[in-house]
Formats: sequence, C-alpha cells, structure tokens
Amino acid sequence: MDLAAKLTAHFEDNMAATQRSMQVLSAPLLRAIDLCFGCVTNNAKMLACGNGGSAADAQHFIAELVGRFERDRLPLAGVALNTDTSILTAVGNDYGFDQIFARQIMALGQPGDVLVAISTSGNSANVQLAIEAAHAREMKVIALTGKGGGTIGNLLLPTDIHLCVPHERTMRIQEVHILLLHLLCDGIDTLLLGDPA
Repeated sequence: MDLAAKLTAHFEDNMAATQRSMQVLSAPLLRAIDLCFGCVTNNAKMLACGNGGSAADAQHFIAELVGRFERDRLPLAGVALNTDTSILTAVGNDYGFDQIFARQIMALGQPGDVLVAISTSGNSANVQLAIEAAHAREMKVIALTGKGGGTIGNLLLPTDIHLCVPHERTMRIQEVHILLLHLLCDGIDTLLLGDPA
C-alpha cells in the first residue's frame, strides 16, 4: 500500500466534495444564515443536536455562538442538546434513546427558535423525532445531512432548510458539515458586525 498516495487521494476527494457542495449548497446556505440571524436577533435561540461526530459538531457550533467565532461580540443564545449527561441518561433510561432530543425540545423549544439537526446518514431516529418535536413547537429546522438526505429529507417542511452534502462517505460529509457550520457562524457575524476591514 502506498500511504502517501492514499493521503493524496483523501485530500483530492475532500476538495472535490467541497467544490460540489459549494455548487449545490450556496443558495440554501444563504437562506440558513438569514434564518439564524433572524433567530438570534429576535430573542430566540438556536438548538442543535446530533450523534457521535455530529454531536461534536452540534456542540462546536453552539460554542461558537455563545462564546465567539472569530470576532468579539455579545453572546448569542444556543443550547447543544447532546451535552447534558444527566438529561441524556435519564431520558434514555425512562423513555428510550430515540427521545433524548425530542424531550428537551418539548421542554425548551419556543416558536421562533431554530433547530440545527445533524445526521450524516439522514436516518438517525432521535434526530428525526427532534425534527418532529421542533415542528410541533412551531420551530424551523436546518438539517445537515448527506447520502441523499435519508428519511430526514422527507420530514422537512417548505419553511425548513436542507443542507445535504452530495457525498456518500461519512468522513467527507462530516468534513463539509463543519465547514457549513463555520460558514453559518461567519455569516451571522457578518450580518451582525459588518464585513471586517
């Protein structure tokens, strides 16, 4: 095995996935930025959830809102629904793992809030139920998926936004997801603070 060639192939596949995503997702990404900006500037909050690497991405995104991205600004309201181990284990034990996000949305979600639902396959049952709970609470959804969108793609309403990475490989989808989340943060900050000099 030529490891150097394999690494080069990974870089090239990443660049191709990013290029294709730019072509397909730029327009919905602009709409997602506007939706997030409206949320955080109207006394509403961002909720985010995912499993595994997507959980880390959800937590990372909310940290950039509450803390900061690249520039100082006031903190923006957000909660990562996969970070409280007491809630996750209590709800998982009493109601089942599929309910760990939906239950929190039923408790915390309000009209005007936005859910960022992350699932590389688009088939995570607990993320699907989170989306349904968000709709019941009159929230809008930004779904980050891949592999054609899975069942999550069929759950979304016309008022939701689907950022479906056009790739089948989990690692490539995750790599583009973190780029999309960073672009959401940068877009929000640009609308709040203007373009940096």
